[in-house]
Amino acid sequence: MTKQTRAWQRMLSGRRLDLLDPTPMDIEIEDIAHGLAFVARWNGQTMGDYAYSVAEHSLLVEALFSRMYPRATEAEKLTALLHDAPEYVIGDMISPVKAAVGPAYKELDKRLEAAIHLRFGLPATLPPALKKRIKRADMVSAYMEATQIAGFSPAEAKRFFGQPEPALTEGLDIHLRPPVEARNAFTARHEALLAALP
Repeated sequence: MTKQTRAWQRMLSGRRLDLLDPTPMDIEIEDIAHGLAFVARWNGQTMGDYAYSVAEHSLLVEALFSRMYPRATEAEKLTALLHDAPEYVIGDMISPVKAAVGPAYKELDKRLEAAIHLRFGLPATLPPALKKRIKRADMVSAYMEATQIAGFSPAEAKRFFGQPEPALTEGLDIHLRPPVEARNAFTARHEALLAALP
């Protein structure tokens, strides 16, 4: 008899999250915030004394999204904050690696995203228009990160991510801080958005 491969991960909350069949009841924001605070963007190839975490990136994307779409609902802002939430268990892969891995990573990401959304009262599947708006904010964030901490020249970053209007990013900074601070900031923003939902 063949031994079955384990498909779940034990989370710090004590939950056992089945990666192949995740359920909303096994999703906890504390696990998400903790995991994202320790996952490095750009494979850790960023300047500074701390890695630039996915938690920090998520906060920046939500801030940009809110600025770009001032009429966005609290639910849409929460969706923007959680746009990379599955990476708390599957990690962050740079685009060239995702392309090489193929559709399996995307399917895993999609299942986790649906469970996370349902856990926090959001639609399991995003409307395409909302997904596109969040992606626009994500690309602005990528340009900022690329030019400020990842060593890209402005011309190179523009080629890959497009160049945002300066007014859009004015006053928004890239934060490099200890994981505990990133985790707390992410958790606080999540709580504020969740509390504002109708």
